[in-house]
Amino acid sequence: MNTPFDFGEERGERIVYVRPVRVADLPAEMRAQAGGREVVWAVHGEDGEQLALVAERSLAFILARQNDLKPVSLH
Repeated sequence: MNTPFDFGEERGERIVYVRPVRVADLPAEMRAQAGGREVVWAVHGEDGEQLALVAERSLAFILARQNDLKPVSLH
């Protein structure tokens, strides 16, 4: 769960979507890295591509902002 992702060149305001993901729905290798959590948070690009998985919702927002992205919650 600690794999760097190249967010690419800055092209103006870019939106990413943050949503919860049940750990039970992840591949076995990722479940093993979840540290007993039931939910992790995914950051998705505008095209739906999953860019990152992080342990906490607040961390997903921090990650997005540190990469000059505008995070939006999905439910």
